[in-house]
Amino acid sequence: MSALEWFAHKPLGGGIYWIQERFYESGNRANIWLVRGSQRDVVIDTGLGLRSLPEYLHSAGLLRPGAGPGEAEGGDRRPLLAVATHVHFDHAGGLHQFDEVAVHSAEAGALLRGDNYETVTWLSDSEVVRPPSPGWSARQFRVQPVQPTHVLQEGDVINLGDRQLTVMHMPGHSRGSICLHDRDQKILFSGDVVYDGSMIDWLPYSKISDYVTTCERLIELVDRGLVEKVLPGHFNTFGAERLYRLASNYISKAGVCHKISTCAMRSIASLALRVTNSRVTS
Repeated sequence: MSALEWFAHKPLGGGIYWIQERFYESGNRANIWLVRGSQRDVVIDTGLGLRSLPEYLHSAGLLRPGAGPGEAEGGDRRPLLAVATHVHFDHAGGLHQFDEVAVHSAEAGALLRGDNYETVTWLSDSEVVRPPSPGWSARQFRVQPVQPTHVLQEGDVINLGDRQLTVMHMPGHSRGSICLHDRDQKILFSGDVVYDGSMIDWLPYSKISDYVTTCERLIELVDRGLVEKVLPGHFNTFGAERLYRLASNYISKAGVCHKISTCAMRSIASLALRVTNSRVTS
């Protein structure tokens, strides 16, 4: 199957494109965001990596030729940076396909090792409704080790030329989870920090107390009028009012009972992941 068949995209306007893997039919199917700038393009999350995302971007005509100072239109393409909002398998599987890769420092080591436990690698054959290549099996899948070219910290700014994306370290779902904030356009690329569904805090390296602090920061963004649109890691986009409700609802339920149930879920998930990953490496 070609990359053109595997992916599909939709323009959202303002140089932003929503990309998905068509034949990965699962609640874990991640949104992939392409943000085009005047000097640099950025891909936010990369999906499973079963087919070439860079090939798709080029073949679908989504990457414009470079036209920076002193360059003629039609020259070399502007730089392309792949940013992982976190290293879970459904977001980071395609990072190895890119020359420039950015990830938060807290998860840079896991990405470098190709750590299937921290990348929470669980994938079934039934979720991939058309195999990407003959003989493909989910049992063979893993997030390939990648040497990050950019190690991100809170407050770093990714400069695209005509727009800037500010890194916000927002742990809780994972220890290196980030949001990217376009302050001028009041857009938040939220990864799995927040999406229109239940916030997951029972995976390896999830932490409820961190998630509460993160949700307080999200509420502050809304209160200060700094976010009008959220482009999440899964499901549909939403606005500031929904962001406020999702964050405040999490804070309100993060009590003793929630912590006990989360602890139980984490134990089950950790056991399942260790069994799954021992099969992959055996």
